[in-house]
Amino acid sequence: MNFFTFAAKPTILNRTPAQIALGIALLAAVFFLPFLGGVHLFDWDEINFAEAAREMLALKDYLRVYINYLPFWEKPPFFFWLQALAMKAFGVGEYAARLPNALCGILTLVLLFHIGAKLRSVRFGLLWAGAYFGSTLPFLYFKSGIIDPWFNLFIFLGLYNFILFYWKKGEGKEAKGKRQKARGEEQGAKGVPEAGGLINISLLWNQYTYLFWAGFFIGMGMLTKGPVALLIAGLTMTVYWVYKRFRLYVSVPQVLFFLLASTLVGAAWLGLETWKNGPWFVQEFFTYQYRLFSTPDAGHKGFPGYHIVVLALGCFPASVFAVRSFFKMPAEEQARFADFRRWMKYLFWVVLILFSIVQSKIVHYSSMCYFPLTFLATNVIEQLLDRKIPLAGWMCGALLFIGGITATACLALPWLGMHPELLKPLIQDPFGQANLDAAVHWSGAEVLPGIVLAAVLFLFLYGYRRWSRERVFAVLFLGNAIFVMLALIFFVKRVEGYSQRAAVEFFKSKAAEDCYIVTHGYKSYAHLFYAAKRPVTEERSYDKEWLLHSEEVDKPAYIVCKIHRADELRANPLLEEIGSKNGFVFFKRKD
Repeated sequence: MNFFTFAAKPTILNRTPAQIALGIALLAAVFFLPFLGGVHLFDWDEINFAEAAREMLALKDYLRVYINYLPFWEKPPFFFWLQALAMKAFGVGEYAARLPNALCGILTLVLLFHIGAKLRSVRFGLLWAGAYFGSTLPFLYFKSGIIDPWFNLFIFLGLYNFILFYWKKGEGKEAKGKRQKARGEEQGAKGVPEAGGLINISLLWNQYTYLFWAGFFIGMGMLTKGPVALLIAGLTMTVYWVYKRFRLYVSVPQVLFFLLASTLVGAAWLGLETWKNGPWFVQEFFTYQYRLFSTPDAGHKGFPGYHIVVLALGCFPASVFAVRSFFKMPAEEQARFADFRRWMKYLFWVVLILFSIVQSKIVHYSSMCYFPLTFLATNVIEQLLDRKIPLAGWMCGALLFIGGITATACLALPWLGMHPELLKPLIQDPFGQANLDAAVHWSGAEVLPGIVLAAVLFLFLYGYRRWSRERVFAVLFLGNAIFVMLALIFFVKRVEGYSQRAAVEFFKSKAAEDCYIVTHGYKSYAHLFYAAKRPVTEERSYDKEWLLHSEEVDKPAYIVCKIHRADELRANPLLEEIGSKNGFVFFKRKD
């Protein structure tokens, strides 16, 4: 059972939307919920966010976000509330840290089905949910512990409700015109009929209900990741205003109502924080938001087309079909569907251009594009199914090129893992060379994801003109989802074994000990989370120089560095080297 099989079988389409939505939720749960705790959280973002949630529980302070028991003004608290709730239920660990996004994935697919069915048809809703489910990065992010899945969902729902408000407003104008025409035809009629007044009030109520939810969800986006949620929504609405030739398609009072609804939600936390602790935290929060857009963050630089490449490769295979939607498509008979497609194009370009301009280049910055991209891809897929457009040769070539590179890499990776000596001469960094000394076992069975992806590509291209098209699209997207799941199982834990596991295992070994533990020469949050750092009672411990050189350290102190910075610590007579592993070197203050 899968999304595209649903679309292919009329008996399935005859089932109630609730039954279909339940089937989607169950299938998503099968893919998203297992194996969440199978690999350590990754530095920085996953561990950073999980540590904020852990410290919420440790301090029992759910209003302010802390990292290392210091105020952390980079992110609002909503996602950490979800993680803290999961940790309260399932214990502090990887599974609880990633569980909120797995649940977000289930909810997202059900909502996409519902919205697609309402916009177009049940089949379109199934296709859209399937395209999102079966694309690489959208799937992968639901198995992660980063903020963006919830953030993106809130922005999308905010814009969707704003569009519904705009359409409902058009209904109000149409109804008003009909009433005026009817009154003009009545001889000697005076006033407005009572029924007309009731209809007007009903329409007005519906309009402002949608507008409220639009503001509410954008406000939730702000409470999840900051004011960029309002920026993305506002820029998209502005582009639509330009399309309308600068005619105000919403009134000033309606704009103010929308801003009020979003501000009440988004500013509630900041207002409480200011009332309780003063304005400095809020000032630092907005200063950070400005810096994030104006300067490269944490060395994450990139070339101008960075996010184009990320979306093309990361949203495979939906990205291939989405490209076709930016060229001339068959005329659309449904005006609202055509308008929604216009909104999705504007949203796509706003996000892509905005984060191409932003100095920091991080993969998940363009993840808001996943919603419009998969919608546009679904529109093309539906046209292919209905034989309104042909499967062009360049589409087949792009599928083979992107999928072929990925499959080849997956087939080559196990062999390279068995022969790390071949990679060492290509790596100039001593730490990277030492990483390859990790005792990571490769059995050869890890080629399975690559074989699956290669088979999926072959079956799609071979069967497109030989089998039912619904079936081959089911093979493509469900097959890619299976490929991503297998890649997570076979590769991620092994890659983590090279990159950070030695340090994480050392930190975990100190979790039961009341001690100081810091990193030297590199930034990390792993020592905070995996060593389960206790609330700080000695303020001087924040000063690394005090830990390294003071004679007064009151607890055992451990320092971890990378191999190329080890000599600096070896020169310190107060430290003794207690071990090294895979590029990490471990020191302890002498007793």
